[in-house]
Amino acid sequence: MKALKNDANERLLIEAAKRDPARFGDLYQRNVYQVYAYVSRRVGTREEAEDITSDVFHHALENLGAFEWRGAPFAAWLIRIAAHRIIDRWRSTAREAGNPITDDPKDMRMEEIEQRAALFQLVKRLPEDQRRVVVLRFVEEKSIREIAQELGRSEGAVKQLQFRALEKLRASVEGSNG
Repeated sequence: MKALKNDANERLLIEAAKRDPARFGDLYQRNVYQVYAYVSRRVGTREEAEDITSDVFHHALENLGAFEWRGAPFAAWLIRIAAHRIIDRWRSTAREAGNPITDDPKDMRMEEIEQRAALFQLVKRLPEDQRRVVVLRFVEEKSIREIAQELGRSEGAVKQLQFRALEKLRASVEGSNG
């Protein structure tokens, strides 16, 4: 019974915000912490989480007229927007780093997208030399020899950088799952 009342209240808030955008603040207050929590678990920094969360609510306000009530909580729509914003940020960062992403997010399951985004954030936190080796080896699929030549290092040094990077990534993944 309480869930039905919450659904009805939320639906009324949505309809009120559609008529008067100034009323969107009520929806914002009800959902901002949930959206922020979702985003902050998936991105690297507080600033990035705040930026994406803000972007989610700007997008939601701009597109509120297109929102159709289907019985799912309004937060589900916001979370879907957040997931797309995280993917957009991930793709943009990858392009800036010179690593084009070829997968179409429409073809990936949300869980897979979240896993890739989390892994990308972990790789971003590696020291520069380790990150570069990981990108060259696993994104650009270069051989140890090619990487050594490109970086002006010995093959042994490249193997050691790769080993350290993978150990750090493994420890990070185990730490986040534990």
